[in-house]
Amino acid sequence: MSVAFRCEKDLLGSLEVPGDAYYGIQTLRAVDNFRLTGVPLSHYPKFVIALAMVKQAAADANHQLGYLNDEKHQAITGACRKVIDGEFHDQFVVDMIQGGAGTSTNMNANEVIANIGLELMGHARGEYHYLHPNNDVNMAQSTNDAYPTAIRVGLLLGHHYLLDSLDNLAGALTDKGNEFSHVLKMGRTQLQDAVPMTLGQEFHAFANTLKEDLQHLNRMAPELLVEVNLGGTAIGTGINSDPEYQRIAVARLAEISGMPLRPALDLVEATSDMGAFVLISGMLKRLAVKLSKICNDLRLLSSGPRTGFNEINLPPRQPGSSIMPGKVNPVIPEAVNQVAFDIIGNDLAVTMAAEGGQLQLNVMEPLIAYRTFDSVRLLTRAMTMLEEHCIKGITANEERCLELVENSIGLITALNPWIGYDNATRIAREALTSGRGVLELVREEKLLDDDTLTDILRPANMIAPRLKPLRS
Repeated sequence: MSVAFRCEKDLLGSLEVPGDAYYGIQTLRAVDNFRLTGVPLSHYPKFVIALAMVKQAAADANHQLGYLNDEKHQAITGACRKVIDGEFHDQFVVDMIQGGAGTSTNMNANEVIANIGLELMGHARGEYHYLHPNNDVNMAQSTNDAYPTAIRVGLLLGHHYLLDSLDNLAGALTDKGNEFSHVLKMGRTQLQDAVPMTLGQEFHAFANTLKEDLQHLNRMAPELLVEVNLGGTAIGTGINSDPEYQRIAVARLAEISGMPLRPALDLVEATSDMGAFVLISGMLKRLAVKLSKICNDLRLLSSGPRTGFNEINLPPRQPGSSIMPGKVNPVIPEAVNQVAFDIIGNDLAVTMAAEGGQLQLNVMEPLIAYRTFDSVRLLTRAMTMLEEHCIKGITANEERCLELVENSIGLITALNPWIGYDNATRIAREALTSGRGVLELVREEKLLDDDTLTDILRPANMIAPRLKPLRS
């Protein structure tokens, strides 16, 4: 029968740890101390898996170098494999934001792995004289190298989900661009009529701006994350580790994770510098800003339906009002806007945390980890939601688009090379004040004949470069 509690001791004294818990006294202290976000480590499974991978790589290196015996090595690696396979994640209970530069996270991993290992060895949880969280699981490590290494590996493990979501969204926008390639509409600048374009051009522009970020994230983000400081221990000097430990541990971690990891050239610098996370967070913010702008445009283009642009229809997702019958709101773009604002805030938090380090360590790494993992998770989900619940179902109001083109003052720009700037300005002013159409006034003043007007106003002639008029 399992006991209700077991007594564990540390530097500060003794505590009763729940008997069924795989974590230990230091994790319990952290849970009591840091009741902040309510978001535990287990909220980010790739991070938990990365922590176990780091511990397995360290154990393999220490075993190969002769510091860890066969029985302990087998127990640690067996425990790590279970965590990597998704077991025991509920035991990673420490809040993502914590003091101590991540020590609570590191000890949560050490204690869980030690207690799983003890059971594999046939011992009870808490019998650390057989397998110790610090002496064995944390051998040749410090929080200051194990923790940031796990952050990088965790982000790399989840990176492809972000890329897939972005690629799918860009593809859906490209499909809409192709579908709407024949739909003539009025382009706008400063929310005022500008010149004609096609709805397809508008959606292709959305797709291409996201494809730019897909290329950057695909190329730059992994490069920023593959250099790890594992082996630097406390401040980068490698104290309490074998001279060969770093090389072996990083190589094993690369094999276990499947990522092209490499040792940092300057471990002291790598232990204190958070510049890579600042760049990655900035890239995530840039993508969020682009998504938000696209969603702003979708909301404008679908506005109305009777009193707005009403050029496109967004798929109705839910009733939009508790008091106004028939109202349907653009809830999916609105939600993406809010995700973008959150990510912009995350980026500022990461920036301030990276700046807030002192000397040989940045103690604000927990905030950096939390906000970076959060941005990746939110972006991935938001882009999938936008693609599936909005973009794929958009339809065009072709007649409305054409009506706005034909009645637009901006149509005068297409006639400018033929009738001259002064005439174009006068016609535009007259159309605006009288409410009459531009084409009606041009015909009335016989500034152009019908054949020339027909040629000028062909969609293909208005949406691409055309320097000289066909007639003088």
